[in-house]
Amino acid sequence: SRLENTGAVSTHDAQRLGLVGVAARACNLQRDVRANYPVGFYRFVKIVPVRGTTGDVMARARVRYLEAKKSIELVLSLLEQLPIEKLKLECKELQPDSIVVNLVEGWRGEVAHIVATGGAAELEFYKLVDPSFHNWSALEVAMRHEQISNFPLCNKSFNLSYAGVDL
Repeated sequence: SRLENTGAVSTHDAQRLGLVGVAARACNLQRDVRANYPVGFYRFVKIVPVRGTTGDVMARARVRYLEAKKSIELVLSLLEQLPIEKLKLECKELQPDSIVVNLVEGWRGEVAHIVATGGAAELEFYKLVDPSFHNWSALEVAMRHEQISNFPLCNKSFNLSYAGVDL
């Protein structure tokens, strides 16, 4: 297929560039926050990340397709198990002089939230890291030794956020 080996990223480059999300899994990396750090709901539902092996456009497209298919299956099975009663969770107070890092698997990959509080438990710092931040350098690697005519296809297969906050 014409898509195979177009914009390929090696597993070595993927690990060195810190790829996340579909781009990482298309390179056969086991990178999925839901599976690697299961909290909340994911403690009870085992997520087995879909992975490719070639790291090219076709692998990214196939991983995205198979993940969408698995997500639909998961949602349909969970709808049958929804409780009738309302669920109410209380939000805890902020703790003073604390730093919290939270990772969630967004539709583009790993989203990191970093929060720091001061001595009076006031919010002092908040940073959000979009998965595209990690994957932009992979696009550069994928385009090495490729024709410029492959850029649009390769670029869109990574599905990167230009704003860096498109969550």
